[in-house]
Amino acid sequence: MQLDGLELAIGAAAALMIGFSKTGIPSSGIFAVTLMAMVFSAKDSVGIILPMLIFGDIVAVAYYRRKVVWKYLVVLVPWVLAGVVAGYFFLAVVNNHQLKLTIGWLVLALIGLHLVRERFGVKFADQGPAASLMNPVLGGTAGFATMIGNAAGGVMSIYLLAKKLPKEVFVGTGAWFFFLVNLLKVPFSVQLGMITRDSLLFSALMIVPILIGAWIGIRVLAKLPDRWFQYCVLALSAAGALKLIFF
Repeated sequence: MQLDGLELAIGAAAALMIGFSKTGIPSSGIFAVTLMAMVFSAKDSVGIILPMLIFGDIVAVAYYRRKVVWKYLVVLVPWVLAGVVAGYFFLAVVNNHQLKLTIGWLVLALIGLHLVRERFGVKFADQGPAASLMNPVLGGTAGFATMIGNAAGGVMSIYLLAKKLPKEVFVGTGAWFFFLVNLLKVPFSVQLGMITRDSLLFSALMIVPILIGAWIGIRVLAKLPDRWFQYCVLALSAAGALKLIFF
């Protein structure tokens, strides 16, 4: 793989964001996807970023290993698997522009759902048809979004915000989710030709920036109040979605 300075610089910036998103504010990872799409096609960037994400997941899981609520993950498993399979078939037929639009609108729709839930309170989430649909919709969408563009950060952020978790538990639970799901995606991505020897080499070059970003994320999260953490998650999710749709 022949790489120029711009590609390496953008890759390093994306790696910093990945590390930061894994240990700090999860939704910020969408900007890493956007940055990589500036120098690689959308599909190629998915394969390049996936090993970087897995390394970031390992760092986050190691640091937040005791901050996880397993029951919130177990209920999503069948729906996430269904979403990953649907995303696999979708990737076989979609073009790059359609891919970015799909991810962007999915995240915006879920932010809207979260704001509606906040407006109408616990009753909206815990009773009636909305409650019974929450796990299938969010789990399936998370699996689909992570398969088609490594973009389930916004989706899972809405799910975990709805659970009212403390910020460290929020990040730790999300870290385990993405670690397991990203491992699941590897054989699909290899079969689709998105992970190659060259893409793995590029990913390996980004290990140090990922570690630096993870260290920054840990420091920022420790100082950020819970309420501001929630605001940052929602704002970054929305900004990333709008970037994919309009730019």
